[in-house]
Amino acid sequence: MVTGKLMVVDDDKDIRDSLKMFLEPEGYHILEASNGQEAIDQLKSEDNMVNVGAILCDIRMPRVNGLECISFFRREAPGIPIIVITGFPETDMAVDLLKKGCKDYLTKPVEKSKLLSVVNKVVAQGKELEF
Repeated sequence: MVTGKLMVVDDDKDIRDSLKMFLEPEGYHILEASNGQEAIDQLKSEDNMVNVGAILCDIRMPRVNGLECISFFRREAPGIPIIVITGFPETDMAVDLLKKGCKDYLTKPVEKSKLLSVVNKVVAQGKELEF
């Protein structure tokens, strides 16, 4: 049962591994990126622009940070929902990102049940819009 393809963008390998461990048993195929530039490059490659069901993105990362990355995603792939996952929650930033179209804003560490609930909801809403 493959539920869909997700992209996890985080500079912390342990976080990427944890999210992958939570999501793969639910049927998600995980693309990993360790920074914003890597995520942008991956999204541009193959058919990822149309087949990624959601992007889970950290904010504080080297090279291209999460805010720059999210700006690119909103401009170039507006149909892909974005879930922000950060270890440094800031209310003003959360409100701003939600106004810019991010679907949710989670703080690390994320509980497995909360993560699955948010991801499943966001992916299901995205699939409804396709038809």
